[in-house]
Amino acid sequence: MAPDNESTAQTATLPSEHEIMQALKAVYDPELGISIVDLGLVYGVNTVDDENKVIVDMTLTTPACPLGPLIKTQAHAVLTTTYPSIKDVDINLVWTPRWDPRTMASEEAKVELGIW
Repeated sequence: MAPDNESTAQTATLPSEHEIMQALKAVYDPELGISIVDLGLVYGVNTVDDENKVIVDMTLTTPACPLGPLIKTQAHAVLTTTYPSIKDVDINLVWTPRWDPRTMASEEAKVELGIW
């Protein structure tokens, strides 16, 4: 008898934090054209293995960012399509600490933003 796909999916291993961060590099801030990871907008990633769930704590460039829902939707889609073992993604928007590209963005992003 073939294994039950649902029970196999429930026991599938979730990707590591590093793998999740690599996948999130495919999500770009639409206004800046730089990945949310390189901008330093992703503050943390946690996994809940027994629920095959990923929790992403992130911020936006500004609390009034009108494209926040789009960025959240793209992050959710990238993770669930890249890793079928992920059954649920919670994107938590956090505002502390306040985003500061001078200290949080990658060196490449700082160059693109003109921060020296």
